[in-house]
Parts: sequence; structure tokens; C-alpha cells
Amino acid sequence: PAMAALAALLPAQTQLEYALLDAEAAAQKEELVYQYLRKVDGLQRDLTVPELGRDLQWLNTEGPISLHEDLSGKVVVLDFFTYCCINCLHLLPDLHALEHQYSDKDGLVIVGVHSAKFPNERVLDNIKSAVLRYNIAHPVVNDADATLWHELEVSCWPTLVILGPRGNILFSLVGEGHKEKLFLFISVTLKFYKERGQIKDNRIGIKLYRDSLPPSPLQFPGKVTVDNSGERLVIADTGHHRILVTRKNGQILHTIGGPNRGRRDGRFSEAAFNSPLGIAIKNNVIYVADTENHLIRKIDLDSELVSTVAGVGIQGVDREGGAKGEQQPISSPWDVVFGNSVSGSQEDDVLWIAMAGTHQIWALMLEDGKLPKGSDLKKGVCLRFAGSGNEENRNNAYPHKAGFAQPSGLSLASEDPWNCLFVADSESSTVRTVSLKDGAVKHLVGGERDPLNLFAFGDVDGAGINVKLQHPLGVTWDKKRKLLYVADSYNHKIKVVDPKMKNCATLAGTGEASNVTASSFTESTFNEPGGLCIEESGRLMYVADTNNHQIKVLDLETKILSTALPILNPKPSDVPDHQSVQSDKTANLPKLPKSSPNIQLPSLTVTPGQTIQFLLKLTLPPDAKLNEEAPNSWFITAEGKLFWLLPGQCVSGGIKDVSCQTLIPFQLPSSCLSTEAILAIKACLYYCSKGSSACMMKGISFSQPLQIANTNQGSLTQVELTYTF
Repeated sequence: PAMAALAALLPAQTQLEYALLDAEAAAQKEELVYQYLRKVDGLQRDLTVPELGRDLQWLNTEGPISLHEDLSGKVVVLDFFTYCCINCLHLLPDLHALEHQYSDKDGLVIVGVHSAKFPNERVLDNIKSAVLRYNIAHPVVNDADATLWHELEVSCWPTLVILGPRGNILFSLVGEGHKEKLFLFISVTLKFYKERGQIKDNRIGIKLYRDSLPPSPLQFPGKVTVDNSGERLVIADTGHHRILVTRKNGQILHTIGGPNRGRRDGRFSEAAFNSPLGIAIKNNVIYVADTENHLIRKIDLDSELVSTVAGVGIQGVDREGGAKGEQQPISSPWDVVFGNSVSGSQEDDVLWIAMAGTHQIWALMLEDGKLPKGSDLKKGVCLRFAGSGNEENRNNAYPHKAGFAQPSGLSLASEDPWNCLFVADSESSTVRTVSLKDGAVKHLVGGERDPLNLFAFGDVDGAGINVKLQHPLGVTWDKKRKLLYVADSYNHKIKVVDPKMKNCATLAGTGEASNVTASSFTESTFNEPGGLCIEESGRLMYVADTNNHQIKVLDLETKILSTALPILNPKPSDVPDHQSVQSDKTANLPKLPKSSPNIQLPSLTVTPGQTIQFLLKLTLPPDAKLNEEAPNSWFITAEGKLFWLLPGQCVSGGIKDVSCQTLIPFQLPSSCLSTEAILAIKACLYYCSKGSSACMMKGISFSQPLQIANTNQGSLTQVELTYTF
């Protein structure tokens, strides 16, 4: 039977792994894997993987896929994952890189097998959200009852199982951090079976789930915070990889980064983040947990610059720290909150960090100072404060002996008798406290007494250890009422905890994942809320209702929940800088490469209401062909204070074919606010040179000055835009 398949392979694979450790040269390693494949492939009977049930739900595909029929002739990587496990997320970049190197035509297919851990994760919608949020482009099957997982006796997440072209099991890799081995196994396996003529180059029908969705102003907002005045909100618009600063009414003041993931410091318009989550604001400075870049970033609203203050941009494994921030590797920081050092003369001179990737609480020193029970530290140092780094639910009077499990939310109660950090410890489904006197880590609510049992979750109100939560991601302290609010994410509720009595009760949400805005808290619903904050006055609470792509507002005095905060684009009168005027339209337009030429066209005299037809004729270099998969497009922008030129116009479109011209109609508004204007018509093309595998992105910009006169001209003017790359 298959059940013992992985176990049956283990002795042979273990032997191979030991031999690989001794091997120096790449050729030697390849030869070892090759010999191993000869042995496993030549077994009397294949160790095969059982077929997936026909009735399972698939994402990113045109329909169900059969492992033995559709995937015969392919080397298949089965990625057993669950969307909340941080190690599974750490593996995704390796799989992205692998898919980049080998396609289904080369004979490789990756299939994500989502095997649930929390009951909430069985819901297909949550998996859909995860597929979008983490940009997963390979087929994913929802194995809701973990049938395959049990059949193969997989023991933990993430586990990769590599299959040969007959559905025969060849290798398994458990945990994260095996990129080199994964690439070695795949390259040799493809070569081995190609030589034997067993690899097929047919395509697998991929239909990306993300292509079927309407756009929304926020995408998976993970955290929200409010400044001391209560007048400005900061939103981590995680899925758009940007930070928004808005007024209380939702009007955008600043858009920083986005809409694509990246890693760049500099001006707001060019900065880039990768799934940012936690944010903390003081005066005009914001600190950001730039989670998937493994960085802490600093946003200065006065100079409008973004810089990096901790992390090196790749996932760290160091569990102690102590280096200067920008030299100190860190791992998946999830939340940040200001705090005070013991000796410091300044308020808010420490940034506390929930370091989910190493299951710890860290500190970044914003000034010279001391941490509780610690020695003097210099400004800029970043180090571990609590947590051994083992993933457990272990409370201990010594902070370094305590254990957390993916801590994902922080809030500070600096006043006595609390003087502690509250921690939403997601994988243990608990809320814990870390004393700021001596670092002692204590239990507040949720979980159970065995520090190694991370499966004690549920949805039970009550006191202390009898309380059950499910993957809470956020906490916020209400100074006025001396209460703690918890985003009980996988229960889709907001809970309220009285730390004095250790009581926990449901404040809002029904437990159903949906988007109902009722007048009463308990009839309203959320979908995996990831963060929350409360204004200084204690009146309004803002909730990042992550999978509903909204910020919800709860009035704690009237007990009325209002709809999501509308994200309004700034009104012209409110805008000091022209950059953000078009933040709505231009946010999703591609940026042209810096080297793109700008062609000045002769000035054109036009009248209000008239239509200009631009004829775009672009010619590629002789040996190049347009990459049709890529988003080749044209778009029109108006420079400076000319936002009135583009109301309600279609400002962008696709370019499917360069052999014929693209027609771009543009109608002037019937009332014009000035007599002169400049339109920029830009095009962005992706093409590949036939001889090489290199593809480039090239841009071209045409500048069209307009003189607007009230003379009666013809109704239509044509302008040719020609350029040869």
C-alpha cells in the first residue's frame, strides 16, 4: 500500500543525503542522485501515490487534475501546505524560482495540496484568499479531509513529495530551507527520465484564479493604526504592497509604494514593499514591518522618503541578534509597536517587533538605552528580547527560555499595574504578556497547559485557560477602559479581554466568514480580521477586515458598526503635491524604465470637447517578438495640476500586436480650466529577442502640448506617434 511509501523510501534517501554531505563537486552530487534514481526507478514495484478524489476543489486550473492521467509523463512536486504556517510561506519563493526555471513543457508541474490544520482552513474561500495573497500560480487542490496526507503518512507542514512520470514516489523533503537540494533533485530527475523517453511536453490547463476578480481599493489590508491625534490612519494595504495614510474619513493623504511587490528605498513614488503588515506612527514617522522582505522600514512623512532600518532583505536564521539594524538579518517581522527603554530619557525610544519567522519578540533601539534586565545598548541595535526560537507555547520567568508560536500582533500597556506587552501568539491560539519590568512571559487567555500542544484552538468565551481562540493575529489596548481587544482571526470575531480577571468575551462578529454590516456588533461579520487599533480617546476602533478588503469602524460608545472606511482619492484642493492627485488611476499603471526616451511633439491647437485620435505605430528591433503573455499597454497621463483633463476617460489599454497601429481616442472635457496643457502618451512593451532567452521591458513617452482655443475647429484631429526601438 501507499501508506508506507514515504517510510519505505526513507532509508535509501537518508543514505543519499549523507553521501551528498560528503560530496564536494556538483558533478559528484549529480552522479549520486542519478545512481539513487536508478535504484528507486528499478524497484520491482513502484511506490505510487494514490489518486486524488474526483470531487475535490481545484484552484488555478481549468478543472480537476488527475495525478495518474493528466500528470503522467511529468515530474511532479506535491507541496503539502497549510496557508497559515509560516514555514510553508517561506517555501513559496523556492517554488516560484523552480517554476521559473522549469515549465510544464520542460516536464515539471508543482501542485499545492492544501491539507487543513484549523477547521476554518477547510473553507475554500480562505484558500482562495491565500492563493491570491501569496501570489501562488500553480494548481492548488483543497484536500479538505487531508486524505492524501494521511495515505502518504506525511507528518508535518511543509512537506514536498517529488513524483516521477508514472506517479512513482522518488523523494520527500520536510520543512523549509532545502532550495539547493530541491533544484538538484529536480534537474537530475528531469534529465534521468528524458533520457528514458518518459517525459511529455504537453501543457497543463492553468487558469489563474486572480484573473477572475474585480479590482478593489484595498487588497488584504493586514494591519491598521491611528495616530495620537485620532485624525490620521495608517493602513497596511498588504496585497497592494503599499502603505496608505488617510484622513479619518478615508481620504488618501499619502500613497507609499505599490502596487507591485519589490524592495526599494527612496521617494514615495518609487519605494517598494513586499506584503507589509505591522505599522506604528509617531508624529510624522512611520515604522513598517515589511514582512516578506524581512525588513523594518521607516517612512518619513516630512521628507517623503522611505529607508531601511533593520534586516538585510533575505530571511534570517539568527535567533539572538545584537548587530546594527541594517546589518542584522531578521525573519518575517509581523507587527511593530513603540515602547520605552528602562533608562531612556526619551519617550518611544524602542520599537518592539513580533518576529513571527523565528517565534520571538525583538527590539530595535531607536536611541541609546537599556531593555529590562539588560545592559546598555547603542542606538540602531536590533536584538531578541524574549523567546527561545522554538515554536511552542511556553511561559517562563526567564524571557529567553519562554517559547512563542508565530507571534503576529503586539500592543503595549505601559501603565502600572500592567507595564507589559500583549502578544497575539497565532499558532498557539493564545494571548500572552511579556513583563516590561523583568521580561517574564505569562499566559493570559487561550491554548492549554502543555507547551508543545499547538492544536488547542476553538471558539469559547470564558476565563484564562478555558478560553479558546483560533489563530489570533492582532491585539490593541484600550487605556481608557483598561481592556484588551483581540482580532480572533480564524474565528472571524473581535474579542474583548479584561486582563485583571482574565475574562474573554465576544465583542463583534458571529463566527461566520462573511461581510455583513449590521447596526449591532454581534450581528455584523468579518472575514479573517488581521489587525485592529483604537484611538486615544477610546471611542472608535478600526479593524483591518483582511479578507473583506476593508477597514471597519466600531464606535465603542454607541455600539454602532459602520461600513468600511471609504478610501477616497484626494480632492484637488487638498493636494499639496501633484503626485498623489492621480493616485487612483496611475496607481496601477506600469512604470516606464528610466532609460525610456521622451519624444516632444509639436504643439496642437484644439477646442474644448474635441476628440484627438492618436495613432500609435511602434516597430520592434528586427529579431524581436512581442511577449504576448506580458501586460503590453499604452496609457495617458496629464502632468502637474492638469487632473481636470482626465475625468472619466479610459486612460489605458492593451497592445496586442505591433504589426498594426493602435488607435487611442482622447476627448477633451467640454469645459477646460486653462488654455494650455500637456498630455503624456506612454507605451510599455515587453519583447524577447528570438536568438536568446532574454526579454526586455521598454518604454516610450510622447509629450503632446495643447493650446486650447475657443475657435471652431474640426471635430477630429489625428496625431501619429511613431517610434522604432
